[in-house]
Amino acid sequence: SSVHPAGAPAERGWLFKWTNYLKGYQRRWFVLSNGLLSYYRTQAEMAHTCRGTIPLATAHIEVGDTCHLVLTSGGRSYHLKATSEGECQKWVSALQQAKANATLLMHHSDDSGDEVPVPQEDRTLTQGVLKTLASKLDDLSTCNELIGKHGAALQRSLSELEDLRGSTDSTDKVKAVNERATLFRITSNAMINACRDFVDVAESHSRRWQKALQHEREQRHHLEETIEQLAKQHNSLERAWRENPTSYTGETLSVSQTSCVEGDASDENDEAEFFDAMEDSPAFITVTATGNIDLSFSLQDTSGTNHMQLRRTRRSRIPDKPNYSLNLWSIMKNCIGKDLSKIPMPVNFNEPLSMLQRLTEDLEYSELLDRAARCDSSLEQMCLVAAFSVSSYSTTVHRTAKPFNPLLGETYELDRLDEYGYRSICEQVSHHPPAAAHHVTSQRGWTLWQHITIDSKFRGKYISVVPLGNIHLQFHSSGNHYVWSKVTSTVHNIIVGKLWIDQSGDIDIVNTTTKDTCRLKFSPYSYFSREVPRKVTGVVEDREGTAHYILSGTWDDKMESAKIVDSSQGCGGSEGKQKTVYQTLPPKLLWKKYPLPENAENMHFFSSLALTLNEPEEGVAPTDSRLRPDQRLMEAGLWDEANSQKQRLEERQRLERKRREAQANQALEEELCDILKMSTYVLSSGQDIEGYQPLWFEKRTEDTGDNIYIYKGGYWEAKERQDWSQCPQIF
Repeated sequence: SSVHPAGAPAERGWLFKWTNYLKGYQRRWFVLSNGLLSYYRTQAEMAHTCRGTIPLATAHIEVGDTCHLVLTSGGRSYHLKATSEGECQKWVSALQQAKANATLLMHHSDDSGDEVPVPQEDRTLTQGVLKTLASKLDDLSTCNELIGKHGAALQRSLSELEDLRGSTDSTDKVKAVNERATLFRITSNAMINACRDFVDVAESHSRRWQKALQHEREQRHHLEETIEQLAKQHNSLERAWRENPTSYTGETLSVSQTSCVEGDASDENDEAEFFDAMEDSPAFITVTATGNIDLSFSLQDTSGTNHMQLRRTRRSRIPDKPNYSLNLWSIMKNCIGKDLSKIPMPVNFNEPLSMLQRLTEDLEYSELLDRAARCDSSLEQMCLVAAFSVSSYSTTVHRTAKPFNPLLGETYELDRLDEYGYRSICEQVSHHPPAAAHHVTSQRGWTLWQHITIDSKFRGKYISVVPLGNIHLQFHSSGNHYVWSKVTSTVHNIIVGKLWIDQSGDIDIVNTTTKDTCRLKFSPYSYFSREVPRKVTGVVEDREGTAHYILSGTWDDKMESAKIVDSSQGCGGSEGKQKTVYQTLPPKLLWKKYPLPENAENMHFFSSLALTLNEPEEGVAPTDSRLRPDQRLMEAGLWDEANSQKQRLEERQRLERKRREAQANQALEEELCDILKMSTYVLSSGQDIEGYQPLWFEKRTEDTGDNIYIYKGGYWEAKERQDWSQCPQIF
C-alpha cells in the first residue's frame, strides 16, 4: 500500500474477479485511488486500457467467507476473491477507508474523482472566473433587495398621494414620491447593469470554454484518425511479411504495439482486444506525440525486397455498384418452399462472384493454417484450425447478395504460390443439387479439400442456406487429419426492411488422427438476448474428454483462446445439472478480421481478397469463372446486358442437360434385354442421370458411406502445357 499525492490512501495488487460461468474467476490487477477501484488485465494495461471502474462513494462492501468480498454499485455486483485472509482484510480496510473519504468528499464537491487532473494554471483561471461570477451574483442579490425595498416605499407614497387629493401637504408628498421613483429608477438601472456584466462575463468565458472543448474534440478526432491509419499500416505490413516470410528469418525485430481502448464496464463478455507480439515482424511502428506515424523497415535481405517489388500488384477496387431498385418480394412470393437454385433470379440480387469463388474466399486467412502446420501441440493446432473455420464467415456479415450459381463444369483456380504458398482449384460437379468440389495444396505444410452441396430454401420472411458436406484438412508433417462441416446461413427481412445475415448452429471439428475434438457454438441472433451479437464459443478437448482450451469471440471480428488451468463444479446448470467452471490463463488472440478496403460499401462489401478473385488472368481454363460473360458484365455495371447473357447461358445449360439425359436413357434402353445387367449398370455406374462426369474430380466413397469428390490431378499440368482440349465450351 502507498500514499496518493493528494493524501488519499492508495492500494494496488492482484485479486480474482468473477467473470462468467464459462471462465469463472479471472486474475485482475486492481488499483484503489481517489475513491475509485479500477481493474486491468495486466499491470502494463494501466497506461492505456482500464477494464472497469467502481466508485466507492456509492458502493456497498460486503465481506463473504474464505477470502471473498462483494462490491455492489449502480445495481451491479462485483465478486472478488483474495489469495489469503490477510490479503482480504487489507483490501477490506482500504476499501472502507476509501469509501468513508469519498462519502465525505461528496458533501464538499461535485467532482467524482475520476476526472483527468487539471493543470494548475487552468485551475487558477477557472477558480478566478467562478469567484467573479459569484461576486456579480452577490451584486444582483443586493440590487434585488434594494429594488424590493424601494418599490414598496414607492407604492406606499402613491397610496398616500391618492388619499390626500388637494391637501396642502400634497406638494411635499409629490416631492417624496418623485424622490422614491428616482431611487427606484437608479436601483433598477444598477440591477440591469449588474445583469449585463454578469451575462458578459459568462458569455466571454463560455466562448473560451467552447473553443477549448472544440480543440479537445479536434485533438481526439485527430488521434482516432491516427490510430486508424496506424492499424491499416500495421495490417499492410503484416500482409507484406506473410507474403514473403522467408526474406526476414533470422532478423531481430520488434513491434511497438498499440491496443484499442474499448469501453468495457465489466469485461463479462471479454470484448477487449489483445494483440500478441508478432514473431519476425519486418516493421518498426512508432506513434509520436504529435500523432504522426513513423514507419521504418529493417529488411536485411535485399533480394527479398526486390522480389516483392517485382511481384504482380493485385487490383484494389472494382466499379461501384449501380443503384438499381427491384422488388425481391414480387419475384419470390410464389416460390415459398422452393430450392433457391431453381428460382430464376436476375443479377440485381447477385454479387459479381460465383459460388466457386465464394468457396475460395475461405482461404483469406490461410496464414492460420501456416501457423498451425508449425505447431508441435495438436491441441494448440486445433485452436488455430477452429479459428480458421470461424474466419470464413467474417466477410459474410454485409454480404446479403447471392453469388452466381456456377454452370455445370465451370471451374475456378486461384494460384497464390508466390504470395501465400498455395494453389486452389474448384469445379462444379453437379447442377441439381448444386455441388462443388474444392482442392487446395500449400507448400507450407497442409492440404485442404471439400465437397459442398448447397441446400437453400425460401421460407417467405427469410432464406436459409444449409451447406451439406465435410471439409477435410491434413497437415503434412504430423499427418493430423481434421474434419468439420459448415453452419446454416440465414438471410432475414426478405419481405420488408433491410436485409441482414446470421450464422447459427454448431461446428464439430474432429482430429481423426488424435481424436481431439472441438465443438463451436454459433449463437443465433436474438433481439432480447444480452449476449454479444454473432457470438461464438467453444471448448477444445482431448480424446479422454478433458478440456484444455476455451475459445470465444465473434464470427465477424475475432477469436481468442484461453488455456484452462483448473476446473470445478459450479451451480446454476439447467435441469439440476452442475455447470463446469473453468479457471484460465489470460486469453490470446488467434484471429482478427482485416479491415474492409476503402469504399467497400459501394463495392458489394468485398474484402481485399474478394476484390482480386474476378480479376482477369492469362492462362486459366476456358471454363474459369473469370470468363463467365454475365458475371463479367455485372461487375462492369452493365446489368441489363448481364441479365440477357444470364438467360442465354441458363437456357443453353437446360438444353445440354436434356441432351445428356437423352443419351443416358438411350444407354439404359440398350441394357433392357438383360434385367440383371441393367441393375448392375444402375448400381455401379459412377454417373448421375445426366451421364455427366467431372473433368478434374472423381467420386469416391468414404468409410462412413458418404460420397465425396476428390481431386484426381491434371489441372495444373494442363495449365503448364496450355492444353485445354478436354474442357467443354460452357460459355
